[in-house]
Amino acid sequence: MTNTHSESPTSVPAERPSPGHPRRRTVVAATAASAALLPLVGGTPVAHAAEGPAFLHGVASGDPLPDGVLLWTRVTPTADAVPGSGKGGPVTVTWEVAEDEGFGKVVAHGTVTAAAASDHTVKADVRGLAADTAYWFRFAAGGVNSPAGRTRTAPAEDADPARLRFGVVSCASYEAGWFASYRHLAARADLHAVLHLGDYIYEYGHEEYPLQGGALRTVQPEHETITLADYRARHAHHKLDPDLQAMHAAHALIAIWDDHEIANDTWSGGAENHTPGEEGEWADRQQAAKQAYFEWMPVRTSTEGTTYRRLRFGRLADLHLLDLRSFRDKQASIGDGDVIDDPERTITGRKQLDWLKSGLTSSTARWRMVGTSVMISPVAFGSVPAHLLGPLAELLGIPKEGLALNVDQWDGYTDDRRELLTHLRDQRIDNTVFLTGDIHMAFANEVPVKAATYPQDEPVATEFVVASVTSDNLDDIIHAAPDTVSTVAEAAVRATNRHVRWLDMDSHGYGVLDVDSERAHMDYFVLSDKTDKNATSEVRRSYRTLSGTSRLEKADGPLGA
Repeated sequence: MTNTHSESPTSVPAERPSPGHPRRRTVVAATAASAALLPLVGGTPVAHAAEGPAFLHGVASGDPLPDGVLLWTRVTPTADAVPGSGKGGPVTVTWEVAEDEGFGKVVAHGTVTAAAASDHTVKADVRGLAADTAYWFRFAAGGVNSPAGRTRTAPAEDADPARLRFGVVSCASYEAGWFASYRHLAARADLHAVLHLGDYIYEYGHEEYPLQGGALRTVQPEHETITLADYRARHAHHKLDPDLQAMHAAHALIAIWDDHEIANDTWSGGAENHTPGEEGEWADRQQAAKQAYFEWMPVRTSTEGTTYRRLRFGRLADLHLLDLRSFRDKQASIGDGDVIDDPERTITGRKQLDWLKSGLTSSTARWRMVGTSVMISPVAFGSVPAHLLGPLAELLGIPKEGLALNVDQWDGYTDDRRELLTHLRDQRIDNTVFLTGDIHMAFANEVPVKAATYPQDEPVATEFVVASVTSDNLDDIIHAAPDTVSTVAEAAVRATNRHVRWLDMDSHGYGVLDVDSERAHMDYFVLSDKTDKNATSEVRRSYRTLSGTSRLEKADGPLGA
């Protein structure tokens, strides 16, 4: 397996009309900021009024390779050149990479140009670095230095690293809380990278996401993101958040998108949260969202149009990253079994599914990790008490009558799931671990080919699902204290789904995945209060899967540094 990105199916066109209307529920990710302290220009926070360039949105790195890493920043050339404005001339930007924080031992440097065509964002794909090594990096323009960032390259392809450790996050609604999870991850010095599983931003306007107690803070722009300028401004606003900036400055990010980077319940030809005509052509909106994503995220442009790709971390692990929005068919209607089971329908697209199967088969790594934005394990909710079905339906997109399927997940595309899981079984591919976000709840699952025959038939993989950073969960929706009402729903779900070894419906936080030759271990960290800027975190539960078993067991955890 090599450190390359997959052949990436092409994207679609570019720009768009005006606001939209509030839509229904869903999983989220929105923008961040210390922006409440900043004046607004055209609806976008501005922290700089002086002449000359400034680095207001921090620095970031991503997609580490054994010999390199991608570096990112955004230059504000003049006060009026706010994100999405199209204003400001080109700026020459230098970058440098050093072995030390004081930049006394610079090992690589270069020059790039920031221009309005890319919203004055720049990327430097640096190569020639040493494997499995920490570096410091920074940018400069017009005599002004950016903040410094720290990053780390991947182990050499033929290396046998003793362990790998990743932060794992998803679903960060800006208006629903503070990004304390990012702050806690930034404070760690033991991570190889942070894996973001989607919903990094949300497309909704101010108070359009179903926040039961009102917005904690106000996202920019305040209307729903529709145009290229809108998506650029939304990404920019997120990157003003100090906790988000700190995480990017501390660790390389490995990111995939889910639906809210574009619109709720995105599929290849549209989205639940898109009204053709009123909000323009879907192809234009999708292209605008994707363009802004690749401009503002530290993801290599060789993957433009999609986020599926593969990274290798020595002989210990491969990471297969999926795009489950660009190629999928429209979600089926709930309860329409013939459509849900239709072998002609897909969540991955034929090319991506073949790429994934081939990569899993040919992998020579000890562990095969798969980053999937939506849950692959089947989950039924029919036994949940009636008074909890409505709130769960709001989170999961299932009918309030409690039918068993979330059709936005792999549950709504059962033939693709059957083909993939049968492939793992028939090819005897072991040590496959799915890493998942999306549903604002934490799960530890054993993944069966057929839930009906579990546990008699051995599971073929395991799955760790992380809770949301801030986006509403069950307790937020019903205004219940943690570990009270939700425990009833949790017990009911586990009774119906024996392969679900553990779940937590009412916490917010992040995961830390630790992998060595003997096991993959997940510590589930929870926040004390997502509405508290200074929220603390602690481990709620730890689970691990031992090499060769595809089974989960509760671990003592948390693991030390």
